[in-house]
Amino acid sequence: MNDRADVIVIGGGIVGTTTAFFLSRRKRSVILLERGLTGQQASGVNFGGVRRQGRALAQLAMSNRAMETWRHSRELLGEDVEFLPSGHTRVCYHAHDAEYFHRYANDARDHGLDLEVLEGEALFRRYPFLGREVLAASISPLDGHANPRLAAPAFGRAAARAGARVVENCEVVRVEKEAGGFRVESAAGTVYRAEQVLICAGAWANTLSTELGEPVPLVARGPQMAVTEPVPYVFKDSMGVYTSNKAESVYFRQIPRGNIVLGGGPPGIADIATRRASVLPENTVAQVAQFCRMVPALGALNLIRVWSGVESYLPDSEPIISPSSKVDGLFYAFGFSGSGFQIGPGVGETLAELLDTGSTPIPLDSFSIRRFLNSVPMRAESATSETS
Repeated sequence: MNDRADVIVIGGGIVGTTTAFFLSRRKRSVILLERGLTGQQASGVNFGGVRRQGRALAQLAMSNRAMETWRHSRELLGEDVEFLPSGHTRVCYHAHDAEYFHRYANDARDHGLDLEVLEGEALFRRYPFLGREVLAASISPLDGHANPRLAAPAFGRAAARAGARVVENCEVVRVEKEAGGFRVESAAGTVYRAEQVLICAGAWANTLSTELGEPVPLVARGPQMAVTEPVPYVFKDSMGVYTSNKAESVYFRQIPRGNIVLGGGPPGIADIATRRASVLPENTVAQVAQFCRMVPALGALNLIRVWSGVESYLPDSEPIISPSSKVDGLFYAFGFSGSGFQIGPGVGETLAELLDTGSTPIPLDSFSIRRFLNSVPMRAESATSETS
């Protein structure tokens, strides 16, 4: 079996699988190495929000690009990842946040995102179920949600059908630059070689970047997720609270079969060594109280399951999407700070373009790893915003 390719992608989450998919469509040979199973970590345990609104303006070009992939995902993948363009609505409790909704809507319009902001009677005519503390809503009618358990594995299978070699249960222990490219060694001793390497290993990416001389202050956190019993399908929009108070920042979406997926609030403990994250009971209790504040009727529902996962966060909440600052042919994409699911296919397509042609029309300077060159690295372990 050929252990040499044009590109080795390390990490089989939503970014890694979509990059492999788009590179394969460009007729580049790709080997994707995943320590466990594709989509097993953060890409498979997140909220599943496919939202553009609320992102930093610099992310919207890739986010819009991703939305085109989500809209055509069934056609591209040959299978259903349960993408539902149901709309996404953000609400707020504070006057300064309502003012921000108007400013952001005005700024986002120049980046291809049209939003509607409602207040007062118009707000409650549209959403009569909202609690009366809500002051305003920002509505993105073309956003929505998808099933994170299905998405990355589906992109991985599509990449394989397009010619990529997808190797699961393959832990990478060493990446070295050598003449003509890179040598990548697995824990089993298998050696893979390629001209280019992309590291997109989520909370574990900093281990490899540090060995390559580029440590970053990455920390791991565990989102606090839950799902309710099935009830009649009435909440078409995916909804969340915009606030600087982390305790208030909760969000939910209802799937057509009736269950309501809940997330938000303070994160739990995540451990990169054990690859485990915890749901704290006190967080779930506080989370439910915030949901009742936003939508009082949710208080009557029973939770049937809770879960978490290991997500990676950077101090400025912006991802690293960039070439290495030190090694030619090496690229990074990680640290999406709880918001990587929706934008993932846009990042993957942009990286495929960059690795294939050497350039992309989408500006990536603000996502460069260079911004952390002079920072003091934090340990990538537990640490105390709307996900995806």
